[in-house]
Formats: sequence, structure tokens, C-alpha cells
Amino acid sequence: MAHKAIREADGMRMLSRLLNDYSKQKYEISDKIVTVAPETNLLELPKQYPWLTSEKLVVKPDQLIKRRGKNKLVLVNVNYTQAKAWIQEKTQAPITIYGKFDAAGKPVAKGTVGQLTHFIIKPFAAYKESDECYLAIMSTKDGDTILFHHEGGVNVGDVDSKAMRLEVPIGTYPSVEEIKNKLLEKVPLGRKELIAGFIAALFKFYADLNFTYLEINPIAITKDSVIPVDLAAKLDDTAEFESGEKWGKIEFPVPFGRMPTKEEAFIGDLDSKTGASLKLTLINPEGRVWTMVAGGGASVIFADTITDLGFMSELANYGEYSGDPSEDFTYLYAKTILELMTRKPNPKGKFLLIGGGIANFTDVAATFKGIIRALQEFQKPLQENKVKIYVRRGGPNYQEGLFRMRALGEKLGIPIEVYGPETHMTKIVSMALECES
Repeated sequence: MAHKAIREADGMRMLSRLLNDYSKQKYEISDKIVTVAPETNLLELPKQYPWLTSEKLVVKPDQLIKRRGKNKLVLVNVNYTQAKAWIQEKTQAPITIYGKFDAAGKPVAKGTVGQLTHFIIKPFAAYKESDECYLAIMSTKDGDTILFHHEGGVNVGDVDSKAMRLEVPIGTYPSVEEIKNKLLEKVPLGRKELIAGFIAALFKFYADLNFTYLEINPIAITKDSVIPVDLAAKLDDTAEFESGEKWGKIEFPVPFGRMPTKEEAFIGDLDSKTGASLKLTLINPEGRVWTMVAGGGASVIFADTITDLGFMSELANYGEYSGDPSEDFTYLYAKTILELMTRKPNPKGKFLLIGGGIANFTDVAATFKGIIRALQEFQKPLQENKVKIYVRRGGPNYQEGLFRMRALGEKLGIPIEVYGPETHMTKIVSMALECES
């Protein structure tokens, strides 16, 4: 499972569009949500969203930033002219975001410097501070945990120690009565049914759309309404084949302060041009262990195995190629990784793990053609970097793909060990690394 954070705007849009599909009781979740990106024309925006000039607004950055309130990055109860001026001011120069504050609200740790580029604008919702609560759902190894605290907002404090908890086993859903009994002890009686129904529906929404984390803080609970004020969420991005249609058009942005490298941006652009999935995240460009993994789930398993064997500090990259990418796209993906891998030699040599599960529909031989083209092109750099290659793959035409890969090693004078589905998927990890321990 790959936990990837999404923008608040994307999460709010999903909530507004889909929550009522999971509840008999209808909740009025506003669909008035606007994203401001670097290419957005702020002067033209009200033509598309007329309510921007007729309602009071809330505006804040939407870049996976925690503690926006503490960092004075939430502007509330303003008109569009004020919101526009504030966005323009905040994008003028890099800023520092702090993650920890003392009781007086002063930063107590070094901050992260970065550029604000994306914002969310919503209508301002009027409610009392006493209406604010905290709500979160998170995945665990045994199922999911729901956390609820009758107080919320920017000063909620340590919710881990304060919140009531309800453990939900895998494959089950909490009932309204369970929620009321386990979580809502301190909620006024007249509001228990409303919020219990909301939490029950939210959990179904969370599970069906393959969220791994969903936090709403604060969530305002009035006599007759539930208002999600601020949202943070993560999805299991390997479930895109199952839930992608319901997600709609979303993105998985990099955390604030971390700009994608040229190579990451290139792969991201490739990914946007194909129905397949091409992902690349650089972890340690000087690492000795590089992966070229078919499948999002497999990429997680490979990374975990490398870490379990004590080589986390040597893991260079994380990513996947899946969904039957074409030979040309696979070639460009492999070429990018090989260029990064051979940029700086290490006297101890390096390892390239070309792995994956047993494919259902991806033509292994066809995708291997792209990888083989790239390996041929990098013959000399691979030799100079003392690269050892381990391959494990299964699926349609895998015998032909493995035959070609084995023959390639002999032709290029590069050690390539090749294994099929009879070998456990991550066995090549231990083959490569245990001799290094």
C-alpha cells in the first residue's frame, strides 16, 4: 500500500460529490471549492465562479502544509479583492513553514523553506468556536481507527492522548450505535445522531475510495449541520485501477519545500501522456540500490524488503512502471533511471533490481524490449559503475522476455541474473544484498 497525500481541494470535492452516496441522511457539503495554481488568472476567475464576488471567503495554501493556522496562513471572512491581494503577496518570495510551536505560539524547531504556488478558496462558514470538533480515520495493520474529540481547531493539542477511539476490523463497518457509544460521550445529546450518521457515512466513503488517512480538523457541528472546515487526506495510489474513476482528476503533489528534480518532472510528464503508470521519486541519488519495479504494490514490497535487509540508506529511488506501458515509454523510463544511476560511480559497485509480480495483462517481452534498449545504450557506464543486475518477472510472454535479458548480459559483458515466477518476487533483493551484509 502506497500512502500518498492529496490536496485539500481534491479531498473536499470528493466529499461534496460522493458522501451522500453512503448515507440515507443527506448532508449539505458545499461544492464551492476553487483551486488557484500558478497558471490561474485571478482577474478572470470570478467569471467562472461568480460566488467569489458575492460571498465572504476563506483562503489558504493547498500544498500539504501542516499547522497553517499556527503559521498564519489562513485568511478568513474576506472579500475576493482581499483574497486576491493576499495570494499575490504570499507568492512573491519563498517563505518558512514551522512544524512545532511552544505554548506561546513561537516556533521551537527549524522551519522548511519553500515557495507557495497553490491555494484553495472556499466560502466562509460562520459557527461558534465551541462547535469545533476533531475527526480522523487512519489505516492500521489490523483495520482502521476512528478518532474523535469533542474539541478541535488550531489549538486542539495532542489528539492522540485526548481523542476517543473506535477500532474497526478489516472488512467491517461501524454502526451508528457503536459510534455514539464509543466516540460521542461528550457530544450534546441533540447532536449525537447527526454526527454519528456523518461518521458512519464518512467511514464508508473512506473505505470505498481507498483512503488510508482522512482528517477533518476542525469539523464544525451545529444543531442541524455538519461543516468540514479543514481536511487532510492520503490515498492508496495503488488502488487507482479500482477507485480512480470516483477520485476524478486529482494529483499527488510533492510536500512543501521539495521541488521535483528534472528527472522526476520528466517522468511525471510521461505519466500524463499514457494510460499506463510511470512514477519516479529520488530518495538518495548516491545510493547503491536502484529499482525498476513493475506495479505499485510491488514497488512498496521491494522498498520494504530493501529496508528490512538494512539497506534503507542505500535505497536510491522509488517508483513503478505498470499498466502495460509501450516499448518507447518503458525505454524512456529505464533510460532516465540508468542515467541517474551511472552519474556518479561508487567503488563498491551498484545493484539494479528489475522486478515485479506476475503480470495479468502487461506484455513482459514488449516492456523488456524498452528496458533492453536502454541497457544497451548504457553498456559502458554500467560497466564503469560495476553494476550487477537482478531480474525477476512473470506474466504474458515472460519466457521470451527473460531469454532476451539473459542473452543481453552475455552480449554486454554485464552480470545479469534472471529468474521467473518460480522464484519469490523479492528473492532477488536478498540475492543481491545479503552478500553485502
